[in-house]
Amino acid sequence: MEGKNAGASLDSLIAAFNARVAELQELVIARNMYPGSSIADLSAVDAALKAMELQVQAIKGRLRDEAEAIPKAKRLIEASLQQKKKLQSLSIHVPSHVPERMTMLNADTISCRLHDAGNQHPSVGNLKLEGEPVAIPKEIKGRAPPPLWYISADELDSLSSYMRGRLTLEKVNAAINDMAAYAEANVQLIVAPKKKVGESLWEKALELRDIAMTEGIKGKHFFLESDIKGPNLKLDNTGKAILTVLRHLGRISEIRSGHNRVIILLKPH
Repeated sequence: MEGKNAGASLDSLIAAFNARVAELQELVIARNMYPGSSIADLSAVDAALKAMELQVQAIKGRLRDEAEAIPKAKRLIEASLQQKKKLQSLSIHVPSHVPERMTMLNADTISCRLHDAGNQHPSVGNLKLEGEPVAIPKEIKGRAPPPLWYISADELDSLSSYMRGRLTLEKVNAAINDMAAYAEANVQLIVAPKKKVGESLWEKALELRDIAMTEGIKGKHFFLESDIKGPNLKLDNTGKAILTVLRHLGRISEIRSGHNRVIILLKPH
């Protein structure tokens, strides 16, 4: 539509230009017929010609600018198409919904768990690293945050319909976020000084420290089956299906340590 309008405007300009030329030709003929009275007409013709020259120069300048802009526009379009292809390629490997980073969500989860424990054991309070020194295994010191290795839509679709069931990408990735929160809460409990932890919770802290030194678990982030209490991952049929899927996709592994079932978070290869 814009091309048609531009063409119509150019046709109108050409028609007006031709009409003006015809008018000037008539004035020249009239001047030749009446030489004595042609001086005033010649000055008018001269002014009209100069005005037309300026218009023609302006038109030529505008056309030149438009012609120079065409290659730039083509390069911009090609760059945009290449960027679009890159973004489409990246989107294939990104989940449609990724829960927020555990730096925020884990803080809420850990706070809730420790708050519940503090209600039963007032001495728990806020777990901090100050107070009574605790011998912390070197495998735990300076450990990076638990891995958040989310699954992609392609990975979920690659599973058999029997294994996938009614699971969605959002449910599975939200459960991964919960598991990272459980693992981080266990690390905080392991490094907590005794006087900041109640007797019952301290026993669990010692148990976790022993598990952390077990062969196959040492140096890895883990949580216990008994830690699974939501909000997104629970020990129901859906939660068990999620754990099965994550084991199959290589996000977690399991090991027995005494009476505990330990789930280990695996890092991306």
